[in-house]
Amino acid sequence: MKHFRPALLLTLFFVVVTGLAFPGVVWAVGQGLFPNQARGSFVRNEDGKVVGSALLGQTFTKPEYFHPRPSAAGAGYDAANSSGTNLGPTSDKLVNGIDDDPATKDVDESYLGFVDLAQAYREENGLAAAAVIPADAATRSASGLDPDISPRNAELQSARVAKARGLAVDRVKALVRVHTSGRALGIFGEPRVNVLELNLALDALN
Repeated sequence: MKHFRPALLLTLFFVVVTGLAFPGVVWAVGQGLFPNQARGSFVRNEDGKVVGSALLGQTFTKPEYFHPRPSAAGAGYDAANSSGTNLGPTSDKLVNGIDDDPATKDVDESYLGFVDLAQAYREENGLAAAAVIPADAATRSASGLDPDISPRNAELQSARVAKARGLAVDRVKALVRVHTSGRALGIFGEPRVNVLELNLALDALN
């Protein structure tokens, strides 16, 4: 008992402090100061229905919507399978991709590289074959769940979106500017546009 009692008391002390008190304080501070972030940063449509989170990207493929950057999370933006490519900048697979092997008909080994993704982006948005595009237009993020794109990426997509919706390009670009967030505290990170929130704002126009 001489050694058992102090061990038991210390164990109970740390259970209470680190297992109950500390998590409780963190939870209370989060709920009090950052309630939206603490509850998942949910995004709702005009009907009040939750359609996603401002922290997690979604796949948009229709021409009337802004598209997110490419994703390596599962089949794309799979929140249960967050991942990047883990390929280095000198990787030929990352740059040029891989073609499907015709010998294995039941398995698709194809992989779109930067060259393929950049070409598809330019064609989709009616850009010249040699047009300079932002990196996030043809590269995958480390998480595969990045909800934001760069303002330049959104600007280059504006003409396609405007045409598909029958809107003036200037009106769409103005909406992009409204939904562009600056650097945190003016110095951290880069300006960004949340794709989900921008697309919901577009739907609200029609």
